[in-house]
Amino acid sequence: MRAIQITRFGNPEDVLRVVDLQEPPAPGAGEVKVGVEFSPLNKHDLLVVSGALVQPPLPLVLGNEGVARILEVGKGVDTVAVGDLVVLPMFAGAWRERLLLPAEGLFRLPEGSVEQFSMLGSNPPTAGLILSEYTSLEPGDWVVQNAANSGVGRSLIALAKARGFRTINLARDGSTFADLTASGADLVHLDDATAAEDVRKVIGDARVALAVDSVGGAGVNHVFDLLSDGGYLVTYAAATGQPMPIHAMSLIAKHATVRGFFAGDFDYATKVLPVIREAAPLVASGALFVPSAGVFDLADIHAAIQQLERGGKILLKVARS
Repeated sequence: MRAIQITRFGNPEDVLRVVDLQEPPAPGAGEVKVGVEFSPLNKHDLLVVSGALVQPPLPLVLGNEGVARILEVGKGVDTVAVGDLVVLPMFAGAWRERLLLPAEGLFRLPEGSVEQFSMLGSNPPTAGLILSEYTSLEPGDWVVQNAANSGVGRSLIALAKARGFRTINLARDGSTFADLTASGADLVHLDDATAAEDVRKVIGDARVALAVDSVGGAGVNHVFDLLSDGGYLVTYAAATGQPMPIHAMSLIAKHATVRGFFAGDFDYATKVLPVIREAAPLVASGALFVPSAGVFDLADIHAAIQQLERGGKILLKVARS
């Protein structure tokens, strides 16, 4: 059985290896055996490989998320059946062809794109929990975000629209604006120094209770400047690798709160899984669609890493053709 494994932490291109692992046994009571079909390659995966975030016991099969087909069910499992497509739990170790899982929490996905469903496990929960866990948003409220064309950004647009919120979306590439608008974005603007002033001309003094950042660096002020008094700035990544230079007096004047977000901090069954269930029909209908920059066979992991560094969403095809 093919899998990607590390035996030491370090540079991903040096330590990631395709290996042959023993097949998992038949599922026991309350378990299922699944065949993994697709798994996204995320920068978070590479941070774990490098040892920069956490250092779990080795050897280790990575893969934070993915989608799989039920191959066998154990005794007492009646929530899913052989042939069903399911979302893998977070941090299941998806970069392997087959694995055993507890059946609890698994559910049959509707008809739709298997590749798109493979991206349900991380980005939609990040977007959905940011929308729900920090401030009380009411239908019609505004939320501003940067990196609007990212997987999380598109998830936030779709989930916010479904929940009745309105979104202000900053992106670095104007060529994405029409696509984002078609996906449900209410306002789009270049991520530049004029964003706050221009957007305020459109929305007036409407309340912007939540600002979402994944870029870091000086550009964070483009979303922070739109934040209303008492609002929350939530950051879940730092694409620039730079610190956020927000002046202390700005925080004081706005009575603002700054929070960092990590999906792994939330209980999977009660917090993460409900958002995945909420997002699944949006993916099935096409309301939530994330373009892919490439699909790579599991054996081509190093080429996939190189493409990820160039930008875009990358998927690993785990199942053999």
